Amino acid sequence: MNHFARMDRALDEVLVQLGGMVLRLSSPEVTRTAEERHALKRSVNQYAICAAHSDDPRVHQLKSELEETIKPQLRLVASR
Repeated sequence: MNHFARMDRALDEVLVQLGGMVLRLSSPEVTRTAEERHALKRSVNQYAICAAHSDDPRVHQLKSELEETIKPQLRLVASR
C-alpha cells in the first residue's frame, strides 16, 4: 500500500470518529440552546464538506445521519 493510500485510510478513520462525536452532540439532551444548535449545524456542514472527498461508505452514512439531525422537526398542528 502506498503512502497516499495509507494517509487516505487514516483520514477516513478520523472522519468516522469525528462523525460519531458530532452525532452524539446532536442529541437534544446535549444540544439545547439556539447557539448550540447553530454550532451543530456549522459542524455538520463542515463534516459534509470533508465527507464529500471520501470514498469510505461509513463516512457517507454518517454524513446522511448528521444531515438528518439538523433538519427542522415538523409538528402536526390541528386547528378547528
